[in-house]
Amino acid sequence: MSLIPSFEVSEWIEEMGGSPMHKCYQCGTCSALCPWGPLTGYSPRLLNIMSQLGLDGLEDLVWECSTCKLCVDHCPRDVDLIGIVQAVRKAFGEGGMLPAPLRTAVGSLQSSGNPWSGAREKRLDWASGADLPTFQDQDYAWFPCCTLAYDPRNKAVARSQLALLKSMGISFGAFGNEINCCAESLTKIGEEELVDSLQRNNRNIFESRGVEKLLVSSPHCLDTFKNDYDSPRVQPVHFVEILAEKLADGTLKPSRDLGSIKVTFHDPCYLGRHNGIYDQPRQVLEALPGVKLVEMPRNRAMSYCCGGGGGKMWAEVPTGQRPSENRIEEALNTGAQVMATACPYCLSMFEDAIKTLGAENDIRVVDISELAADACGL
Repeated sequence: MSLIPSFEVSEWIEEMGGSPMHKCYQCGTCSALCPWGPLTGYSPRLLNIMSQLGLDGLEDLVWECSTCKLCVDHCPRDVDLIGIVQAVRKAFGEGGMLPAPLRTAVGSLQSSGNPWSGAREKRLDWASGADLPTFQDQDYAWFPCCTLAYDPRNKAVARSQLALLKSMGISFGAFGNEINCCAESLTKIGEEELVDSLQRNNRNIFESRGVEKLLVSSPHCLDTFKNDYDSPRVQPVHFVEILAEKLADGTLKPSRDLGSIKVTFHDPCYLGRHNGIYDQPRQVLEALPGVKLVEMPRNRAMSYCCGGGGGKMWAEVPTGQRPSENRIEEALNTGAQVMATACPYCLSMFEDAIKTLGAENDIRVVDISELAADACGL
């Protein structure tokens, strides 16, 4: 790595939106909190210094961040560290320096409207024979994300959520193959031109079909629709919020005792820190007969990261350097038989971690909607 400053590179990053880097006074709080530090040596503080000076090596370091927001929430100078990461990624991404796995995901988004290399016409195959209503003028437009549509494990989550929606009597419908990915990963990677194209397609569909309430299954979709779309009429709601509401008012009534199981809940970064939804998942779990909720030491605003955000879902991370493995160890230490979450990325990352650790007989990971569907006999 060259230690010769390049102020042209620094100015380039600033032009891409990285000016918050100048607010940093190098206290190191961010690096002390970062979940990747002990695993890979990644340091947000180092990234910021290198950005300020335009040092060689930034193009490799910047892809380590999963945008979990723990550093941002605890920065004494309120430095937008995620904004700096996105600015650097945008700068180097435009220079053709995307890592190979991210190029594959971007190519799939460009050709098929999803990052999973799945055929557009197969987006709703998971719902075959399940009588999924098409959105027309119902109260809610349901947006099961690309991961629920194409990832084999998460297709079961989509089916559980569909059964729950019908059981709750909610007026809802879903879109067909014309809908695209919300582009959440692209916003973190910095591919703005493709982001604009995908989001414009979705906005046009929302506006032409009169969508006002958008029910989403992924916290990443929730955050993207709330903060990155210019659609003031559209109000995104996460599935767990509706689930908590309908269990509380008695619309959804559990009919089955789950058998005195200990469940620990993992707060997804984009549900919790990014959007402040902490209570509703716990309200859901506490409403399910037979569930005993046990908390991990790092929970709510201090929750650990699964490692899948910020485009890391599509990255190649060696075993031993994955936060998901640390998190499974933490869940095991609570004595829980089940780890519940409310994010398809978390579910995928933890499923892989359980297999890597050989813990398949010790704990299982589920989406919270799967537990609710089970308790309701669905």
